[in-house]
Amino acid sequence: MNPFGNMSTNHSSWPILLVIYNFPPGLCMKRKYMMLSMMIFSPKQPGNDIDVYICPLFEDLKLMWNQGVEVFDGFANETFKLHAMLFCTINDFPAYGNLSGYSVKGHKALCEEDTASQQLKHGRKTIYLRHRRFLRSHHPYRRLKKAFNGHQKARGPPTPLTGVEVYEKVNNIDHTFGK
Repeated sequence: MNPFGNMSTNHSSWPILLVIYNFPPGLCMKRKYMMLSMMIFSPKQPGNDIDVYICPLFEDLKLMWNQGVEVFDGFANETFKLHAMLFCTINDFPAYGNLSGYSVKGHKALCEEDTASQQLKHGRKTIYLRHRRFLRSHHPYRRLKKAFNGHQKARGPPTPLTGVEVYEKVNNIDHTFGK
């Protein structure tokens, strides 16, 4: 995005919006019910230092989850204790990598040891293969060799991790905020 009209200048803008998801679906994505909680402007993306920007938001969310905040209800003409939580994030792939701490580039991106990747011959791009294994076993795309990489897919999808396996993977992660 070039906010200053100079097309030769790179600029990064990261809006952080909060949306109330317990509204009816027709209302929750309307502009008047979205809150711009933060806007990060920078000549380049914040990268792994994004947690420095969103720490105040996390502190506010912790307060709203644990103690709640007194809020006035104009319709009922009374105050009540508002509790809130972070339900989900919607972001592009580079932001996903920065927020989750996962690598979204290279040969072992996202799926780690079970990633099927390949470097293109005449370029520096990494491509990811074997997505057809998530299709039904008799799907016609599984038999197509010519349209894909010359192989027919017989292998099924990987088995999902159990809660215990996920806990063992993330149990001893040491995370330090900021630089």
